[in-house]
Amino acid sequence: MLRWAGLRDQRALRFCPPPSREISDAETTSTLLLSLSVALGARLAPSERTMADQQGSITVPDFSSLLQMDPYLKPFEQDLKRRHEHLQKLLLQLEETEGGFDQFTRSYRSFGVQRQPDNSLFFKEWAPGAEALFLTGDFNDWNKFSNPYAKKEFGKWELILPPKHDGSPAVDHNSKLKVVVHTNDGQRIYRISPWAKYVAREEKTVIYDWVHWDPPPPYIHIHPRPKKPTSLRIYEAHVGIASPEPKVASYSNFTTNVLPRIKDLGYNCIQLMAIMEHVYYACFGYQITSYFAASSRYGTPDELKQLIDVAHSMGIVVLLDVVHSHASKNTEDGLNRFDGTDSCFFHSPPRGEHSLWDSRLFNYSSWEVLRFLLSNLRWWMEEYRFDGFRFDGVTSMLYHHHGIGTGFSGDYNEYFGLHVDEDSLVYLMLANHILHTLYPDCITIAEDVSGMPALCRGVQEGGLGFDYRLAMAIPDKWIQILKELKDEDWNMGDIAFTLTNRRYGEKCIAYAESHDQALVGDKTLAFWLMDKEMYTNMSTLIPMSPIIDRGIQLHKMIRLLTHGLGGEGYLNFIGNEFGHPEWLDFPREGNNQSYHYARRQFNLLDTDHLRYCQLYAFDRDMNRAEDEYGWLAAPPAFVSAKHEGDKVIVFDRANVLFIFNFHPNRSFQDYRVGVEAAGKYKIKLDSDEVQYGGHGRLDHNTDFFTEPHPFNGRSNSMLWFRRNVH
Repeated sequence: MLRWAGLRDQRALRFCPPPSREISDAETTSTLLLSLSVALGARLAPSERTMADQQGSITVPDFSSLLQMDPYLKPFEQDLKRRHEHLQKLLLQLEETEGGFDQFTRSYRSFGVQRQPDNSLFFKEWAPGAEALFLTGDFNDWNKFSNPYAKKEFGKWELILPPKHDGSPAVDHNSKLKVVVHTNDGQRIYRISPWAKYVAREEKTVIYDWVHWDPPPPYIHIHPRPKKPTSLRIYEAHVGIASPEPKVASYSNFTTNVLPRIKDLGYNCIQLMAIMEHVYYACFGYQITSYFAASSRYGTPDELKQLIDVAHSMGIVVLLDVVHSHASKNTEDGLNRFDGTDSCFFHSPPRGEHSLWDSRLFNYSSWEVLRFLLSNLRWWMEEYRFDGFRFDGVTSMLYHHHGIGTGFSGDYNEYFGLHVDEDSLVYLMLANHILHTLYPDCITIAEDVSGMPALCRGVQEGGLGFDYRLAMAIPDKWIQILKELKDEDWNMGDIAFTLTNRRYGEKCIAYAESHDQALVGDKTLAFWLMDKEMYTNMSTLIPMSPIIDRGIQLHKMIRLLTHGLGGEGYLNFIGNEFGHPEWLDFPREGNNQSYHYARRQFNLLDTDHLRYCQLYAFDRDMNRAEDEYGWLAAPPAFVSAKHEGDKVIVFDRANVLFIFNFHPNRSFQDYRVGVEAAGKYKIKLDSDEVQYGGHGRLDHNTDFFTEPHPFNGRSNSMLWFRRNVH
């Protein structure tokens, strides 16, 4: 039977199967996936939650199911209620003062610059600490005083520019603008509007310019959004590195050359990094300067819209890597000191500064900051038609200590109390509530290392409302194993524990490696496994060396084990599906502005006599097998074997049996494995197939029949075996 036991762990209410019996037979350094050849039935449908009605009120909270699911939360029921009441209060205030969150989150239609029906231009900013505001730019020959803003209530400033004599707008498309801010201490500073929809810099300059973007005609999306996938298979990608050429690649390159690969690989979701404009390319897109501007270094806004439109035509949803946890400290082309004060959008120092990231921290209790951030989410959903968000740095948002110097032990007191920043926590609840109300198929993913309980439960039941959380312990475990352990010392129980150790009822995105593991100073899994031999011994024209053989086999096994056991979604970082070598390093002073490591070498994949295409083929067929059987959408797996001597892991999920042999030098015959569903099994996916760089030791014509012999906690069992190789 299955049973769930609550452990005081920072990441999970751990899944605990009955103890395994000793087993003694297996298959060497390969994986076997057997599919039951009977009707599988309908997959589990995603849970339907009534988040709110369109007027903004949410249903009466019911914490009973959450408290029953996780009894450790019972002492903190009042904390959950207080958070929920804070959310309710905000929604009521939005209704009373702004006409509801629908209108409030469309503030991008009134702030910044807006073209009116008569071609007049309306400008609006929030600069509460400013003494005066002026608009300057190409349109008035950079006159600093000819176009003043009028001061309004609550720190707002407005300006109307009538059309030219010919009826055209006073500011031409693609012309430059600046806000001139006169500060209370007598300074005159030049700023980019926080609501700027496009910023760019000229070659050989450092500072970005506000460029008025109003193209005739605007881009019209053709294809509807795809439905939310039942099984989420994410391709994490960075547009700028998505080419083998040593340069910043473009949106158009991604659309033409990368989207077809993603579709072929079987991924149904793309997570785009570094889209929100960031001045410093090497920051990987995590030091945002302009929140409403798609990065101009890859091309125009219309080219990004086309990328998303084409992805939608392929049935692929697209998520934005959104950074609302902090902002760049840049002043001339960022939000920092926009009105001349050290606060405005941020808390005043020291609360408003992140000591490790050297960045500014938002004041989530500010009404206008809520307007800015929530409208920012709405902008990307409406204007570009993204399908959801991966929220970066959630741990930093949730706690006043930002996770700095804090090791989360799993004690639930760590998730409640004065060290929790409830303003930012409730902001996340509000953002998720609004997004899921307006866009029922919206997907939100949280990057949180603390293991905050109920992060991925609905707000109406006391949660924060995310759909998924990243299973960040899994890649750390794989890197630790490859760095520290010999093959014979791999611990099957420890691996299985890490992959299954997650909160019951909260969906996780599992991954063996993401961009974090590829950054300079670390290496991709492929490079950890094969290192310098990837430069010389990846050719199919020569026999595989022992290092390449081991590396290729383990690369496939690690991925499939993570895919099948680790979560309710799966993520891969661009290029790693085919074993991309080396690391990722952006051009910077420390490497003489080199693009050598800031590119994905798809040319390796396209060279037929190199083994990279074998890893690609396995990744493709792994995703296609999941698409057919739907294990990510199924309940968590039952792990029936974690045999330390044989180095074997066996589990079944979604009527699919997974068998892994990690033993470095032993192959087994007539190996008995437990399985729940009775019937005939066929080999569906075999990492040892020759086309995947394996040795072809399994006979795929074999039928495997179960026997009514209970084994290792399963109702049935069967023998599987390998073909003799001479």
